[in-house]
Amino acid sequence: MEYGKLIAVTGLPGLYELVSSKNDGAIVRSLQDNSTKFASTRQHQFSHLESIEVYTQRENVNLVEIFQAMDASGLSLPDEKDAKAIKAYFEKAFPELDFERVYVSDMKKMIRWYAVIKAHGIAFQLTEEPAEEVVPEAAPVVEEAPAKKPGRKKKEA
Repeated sequence: MEYGKLIAVTGLPGLYELVSSKNDGAIVRSLQDNSTKFASTRQHQFSHLESIEVYTQRENVNLVEIFQAMDASGLSLPDEKDAKAIKAYFEKAFPELDFERVYVSDMKKMIRWYAVIKAHGIAFQLTEEPAEEVVPEAAPVVEEAPAKKPGRKKKEA
């Protein structure tokens, strides 16, 4: 399993692996209990973890950068019920976080997701897009207008 296939589904707790997508929804597998279910787009919205960004003091950063900082900090995860401990944890693990716009409920969700991803041994990295082939520019081609052929003139009637 890879980080690029992980999604959050509104109305459903936890994280899911995107198994297959259809016109009217997606087949998802829960990371908590490995159950597979169909989630309809009429009732749910899907958010790829790769596309989630978090507010910081400067520019928004991708969620994977927060997870990488949490992993690198080596700090033990705080209790989800203690809001002050959660805020203190993120002040140490990722101090650039904008604490006015990122709510404690969001931080709790990040801690839960981090624990689930870490438990499944999934690497915190974005999927690499294929590198675009760089085509060297050629010298501009100048086309000459075709020469007029000597020919007959049309007769006027």
